[in-house]
Amino acid sequence: MFSKISLKLILTISALAIIIFSVFVYYTIRTQDKLLLNQIKNFVNAESETIKNSTKVSMLANDRAVTHEIIKTIGQQPLIRQVRILNKEGKVIYSADTTKVGIVLDKKAEACYSCHAYDKPLTRLNMSKRIRIYRLHPDSARILGVINPIYNEPSCWNAPCHAHPKSQKVLGVLDLTVSLKQVDSELSKAKHQMALFAFFSILGLAVVLGILVKQIIGIPVKKLSHAVRMVASGNLNYKIPELGNDELGLLARSFNHMTEKLMEARQQLFQSDKMASLGRLAAGVAHEINNPLTGILTYASFLLKRTKDQPDLHKDLEVIVRETLRSREIVKGLLDFARQTIPKKVKSDIHQVIERALTVLENQLTLYHIDVEKHFSKNLPQILIDPNQMQQVFTNLIENAYQAIGKKGGKITITTSLTRLAPYGVVQIKQALCPKGHELMDEQERIDGLPTVKLKVIVNGQETFVNLDPIYGKNRIKMSVPITSDDKVDIRCPKCNISLVDQGQTCPECNAPVYVLEIPGKGELRGCFTSDCRWQYWDYIEQQGPRDYIEIKVSDTGCGIPPEIMDKIFDPFFTTKGQEGNGLGMAVIWGILENHEGIISVESTVNVGTTFTIHLPVNLR
Repeated sequence: MFSKISLKLILTISALAIIIFSVFVYYTIRTQDKLLLNQIKNFVNAESETIKNSTKVSMLANDRAVTHEIIKTIGQQPLIRQVRILNKEGKVIYSADTTKVGIVLDKKAEACYSCHAYDKPLTRLNMSKRIRIYRLHPDSARILGVINPIYNEPSCWNAPCHAHPKSQKVLGVLDLTVSLKQVDSELSKAKHQMALFAFFSILGLAVVLGILVKQIIGIPVKKLSHAVRMVASGNLNYKIPELGNDELGLLARSFNHMTEKLMEARQQLFQSDKMASLGRLAAGVAHEINNPLTGILTYASFLLKRTKDQPDLHKDLEVIVRETLRSREIVKGLLDFARQTIPKKVKSDIHQVIERALTVLENQLTLYHIDVEKHFSKNLPQILIDPNQMQQVFTNLIENAYQAIGKKGGKITITTSLTRLAPYGVVQIKQALCPKGHELMDEQERIDGLPTVKLKVIVNGQETFVNLDPIYGKNRIKMSVPITSDDKVDIRCPKCNISLVDQGQTCPECNAPVYVLEIPGKGELRGCFTSDCRWQYWDYIEQQGPRDYIEIKVSDTGCGIPPEIMDKIFDPFFTTKGQEGNGLGMAVIWGILENHEGIISVESTVNVGTTFTIHLPVNLR
């Protein structure tokens, strides 16, 4: 129970409240005590002045009976404990208690000490020294006494009844004492009331705090804890309900986002396992089919030679041989596609790799009457590649080139060079997410065969979709409605409809709204897709700066690729060769370059030719 964070918080705040309230009550009571005593001191001092002035006339007339009656009457008031007038020798002249008249006080007694502290009476006594507070016994009530000196005035030394010398400064003192029993009682009562108030205030604070902490912290933490246990048990579909917009609410949303990513990762893992299993199955099936196909081809070729004089049978055998060869090519493509593994990279000379690919295809190039021009740059650095996989890339490209040229003959040009490229217009966006973690890559809509980034856009109240070029900075955008900087634009995720607009920034070139996308592990991508701007900025990539690449161009003078199929050339099993192709060659190229952080692009004109450009990084990151 004491391990709960909510209880710890309540106890900590309650302890602080007790300390604060205790200090507050202490200083409040102390201040009230001081203020009340000051008021009483002022009152008693004023009372003593009133008594002195009241007896002045009777004392000047030496009317002792009137003076005594005044003193006695004043002494009967409830709070006044004692009233007396003493002469300069300390003898009691008048007193409310007649039994005390004539008594001579000790000059070191409480009533006389202030005036006679220096063995002679002071002529002037300030306010603080006039007043004294003392107890007769340790357990008795406090007593407040005021000594008011009676100074010698002209009316005194000129009075006819009795004369005092002019040199005498003090004739005597008026001693007034007041019991503080009632005051102490009121103060004690006030202390108890303040203590009781503090107790119930702390108790009320603890109750309210407990309720608030339970609602604000306890319940959300309990839900988070329950969610963690559910996810730990394997239930990645569990979602924490909305907990508000505070830190715990943000934590809950982050937790839900994490479980979504875990679910996606698990699904991707399942898909990867599935694809790996399919690859192994394809490789096994291809291997098993390849053996009987070899037998069929061998015997069909043998029978084809023996049936030259039987046209009908010979024609049928030609079909068998042709279809068997086509089946074997399909099997070979399946094996190449299924065998894509993690490349075993070593320092290699790219020219040697290209030369080996040309050597393998030397006979086919001769058969097709193809001239090969090589423009190899000197002193190219060696790069980290898997030479066997990269040879497969160039083999497939050159094979596609001579097949596009056909047997009429033509030319293939291979050019290499060292180039330094800024990331703008080169780096591919391979994954993009919305703030809730939904994938924005669109496999269906492609540009140059690459999956695009799909966004939902509301333009002036009209909903449409925009597909962004996956190559950072190329800005070839597919949109059905042209967008200008003057349009009212809202950008959202196509799956969850969350806003993708960067609220803290507008386009620096056209001042239009800017979208912001999360690139996992590689920062954020911002951009604008208005028709007159199309600005983009990828912070992570720009910070890395330009990069050195080896550029390889493979150009042919073949039939070219029609624009309408340009986006499909890297799709598995897509082919324009009909019965002669299996559609796996370009998919194999794409997979190998993907594993080498390479980039491939294509430019083609129908009936003029095609150029494939490959960029391989000199230094892998």
